Amino acid sequence: MASTLTPKEIVVQLDKYIVGQNDAKRAVAIALRNRWRRQQVDPALRDEIAPKNIIMIGPTGVGKTEIARRLAKLAKAPFIKLEASKFTEVGYVGRDVESMIRDLTELAVTMVKQEETENVQVKAKDFAEESLLDLLLPPVTAPASKPQPAPVEETDSEGDDAATNVFEMVAEGDFEELIEMTQVSAEEPEPEPVVDERQQKTREKLRKLFRNGKLDDRSVDLEITQQATPVVEIFSAGGFEEMDINIKDMFENLMPKQTKKKKVKVPEAYDILVEREAQRMVDMDKVVNEAKSRVEQNGIIFLDEIDKVVAREGTSTPDVSREGVQRDLLPIVEGSSVNTKYGIVKTDHILFIAAGAFHGTKPSDLIPEMQGRFPIRVELDSLDKDDFVRILTEPENALTRQYVELMKTEGVTLQIGADAIEQLAEIACIANEKHENIGARRLHTVLECLLDEVSFNASEMDGVTVKIDADEVRRKLDDVVEDEDLGRYIL
Repeated sequence: MASTLTPKEIVVQLDKYIVGQNDAKRAVAIALRNRWRRQQVDPALRDEIAPKNIIMIGPTGVGKTEIARRLAKLAKAPFIKLEASKFTEVGYVGRDVESMIRDLTELAVTMVKQEETENVQVKAKDFAEESLLDLLLPPVTAPASKPQPAPVEETDSEGDDAATNVFEMVAEGDFEELIEMTQVSAEEPEPEPVVDERQQKTREKLRKLFRNGKLDDRSVDLEITQQATPVVEIFSAGGFEEMDINIKDMFENLMPKQTKKKKVKVPEAYDILVEREAQRMVDMDKVVNEAKSRVEQNGIIFLDEIDKVVAREGTSTPDVSREGVQRDLLPIVEGSSVNTKYGIVKTDHILFIAAGAFHGTKPSDLIPEMQGRFPIRVELDSLDKDDFVRILTEPENALTRQYVELMKTEGVTLQIGADAIEQLAEIACIANEKHENIGARRLHTVLECLLDEVSFNASEMDGVTVKIDADEVRRKLDDVVEDEDLGRYIL
């Protein structure tokens, strides 16, 4: 399990995708390991151990978001990335800070539901196959046998006595016994499937044909359920955001479900039936409980652009997008109970990782209470040419490897030489110095500009080998870098 990885093993896993930034990797590795350690502590003390939230300080494009995202994937934890600047103080139109917990819970429910659905896939496929065979070969049912009327004898006086008893029951108000009598007499045997040996053999032949794909061209009539939910738009202030979270569910319960028959191909019908059976087999109560537990014990929230809610030096007027947001964030980070559509979710043990460039501000400009809730501060290094070379070649998802695989789908062999990679890294550094420093994201724009022609014509170059060297890089990009106005838009 990923949760039992040691800090050194976590760093090794992060090294596969992120170049450098060792201090940040160590900090998040320790934070993740501490979660496992907390679970081993005596329950009486476990709830007292709070997570050590982290602030990452560094310019854009140096790997802050990627570190948090990869960490969440390692932990298999509910993870959500948010910009702090999108929230406003309560009382103003905008997103309420509590909505981040609702979003995280919704994501966790989806994650757990998907896992549970995968767990029941085998059984769901078996049931779906039987349902599909019923559509292809409906089972034969025996006709209902009608109850024969009892022979009436003229000399028998029991019939008269029974009628008299019925009248007496009505007169005396004894309806219970009367209802039992009528129920017994009204019972009719339901049609029962007839076990036909010939039909069973035909069914098994159809099963074999279906599994071998011989029925893929056939169509069946499948009953599709449609929910007649009207489109409703709700404009609400932050404080009233919880009002609209159950509107859709309310309308789904009120509006009747409509079914219609649709003619679909056998493979599509099978997929629909598998999904239907899996949904039916998943215990949603169990899913919700597990999802809430994961959010409370393992949830990770990445708050980007935290520096945008810091009041700048020299300003004394209150700003709804700055200090007011910090004060609203504080209870969530400290630990509070948030009402969601799935019930109350406690935020005491959610790990918060904040990040910001802090160009015109510094972490000490945060309100003191907020500073105290982010005890670990990590500064990330700016990237230089050597880092860019490593980013282009070392990670498992290296950009050059991505482009090679993309061109391979068109039958084009793309070869990028080591000298070309050196030149690309140098041009990316120059572009960052001359224009905005956007870190490793500059490599995306540089590579797109370099491979624009190949990408456009690749569909007509099947079997062609394209070699990129340093001269080709300079020919394509030097003019763009030198031209300030052109470089601003292209690079």
